[in-house]
Amino acid sequence: MTNQTKFAVITDKFVAQVHERTIPELKPDQVLVKVKACNLCTSEYGVWNGARLGKQPLPMAFGHEYSGEIIAKGAEVPDFEVGETIGVGYDWCGECDYCQAGKTSQCPHRGVMNVASSDGYYGNFGCGEYVVKTYRALCKMSPEVDPSEAAFVEPAGTVVEGLRKLRVQPGETVAIIGAGTMGILNALIAREMGCQVILTEMMEKKIQTAQDYGFEVVNVSETDPVEAVKEWTGGKGVDAVVVAVGATSANNQALEMVKQIDGRILLFAAGYPSPELNIDSNAIHYRKLELLGTFSADIDDFQYAAEIISEGRIDVSKLVEAKYPLGKIQEAFEAATVPGAFRVSVVF
Repeated sequence: MTNQTKFAVITDKFVAQVHERTIPELKPDQVLVKVKACNLCTSEYGVWNGARLGKQPLPMAFGHEYSGEIIAKGAEVPDFEVGETIGVGYDWCGECDYCQAGKTSQCPHRGVMNVASSDGYYGNFGCGEYVVKTYRALCKMSPEVDPSEAAFVEPAGTVVEGLRKLRVQPGETVAIIGAGTMGILNALIAREMGCQVILTEMMEKKIQTAQDYGFEVVNVSETDPVEAVKEWTGGKGVDAVVVAVGATSANNQALEMVKQIDGRILLFAAGYPSPELNIDSNAIHYRKLELLGTFSADIDDFQYAAEIISEGRIDVSKLVEAKYPLGKIQEAFEAATVPGAFRVSVVF
């Protein structure tokens, strides 16, 4: 087997290239993954198009939404075998107080994006032919799942984290503002958890995709979303709202469409520039509302995401916009930035 790997790198605004490096030597608790697919995340094309350049040093060897096959393992790797198909979450040490409490996303030893590798790159190297990963971050997947769909373990895990924090229960009504990739993922998983779901969206393509999944969708270009959601609930408002768009208007709508007493709102999406939250604190007090934030996910969230994707309990196939080989990484980013695009997948 070769000891070299080719991988994608963002080197400047609107510039993505393919570089080559020597594959790092495996540590005892690491595996070598032959990557089968890596999907381009919103945060990554936010770096590529310059929106997040001030937050991320370059060159960025990106890629955290990927899947592949284990082709080698260190001497201290339990539970995983060569040949198994895996999706990927985040690294965690297993020893700190956070990890011991199950809060692996808070582990101080997890990978960080602003610390350079020994050869000067920042990032996870997931969008490449081969990647070295600590076994604790891995999730077993069915080999029958399309690699681009298996790569949804990471974003789906963040949705699971958020919905668990929102404490959604079977039979509850949930409104999701925004029917992009993450909005529809929230809808799919909320429905799998037993909730009744309605989405709001303005782009026709996204509306159609959400409807193809069988969801009720409000076209906000034609209908007031707050009035439509209230009508859908018989005037009561929904039990919970997921704000899957980083916009001040979405934040304001959430406060109006949630039920009058004991409603819960999850701020799922970031926005650049930062959206505002305009609120009368007395309304929170008297209505007993909960405003919740979410970011990242713990290992049990990723494991649950891997399970429901592997078992076909959610279908993410409609969220794969297009597939490109590594050599066309620049074209892949150009496709990912087209308004209305879902996940663009780089395949190997």
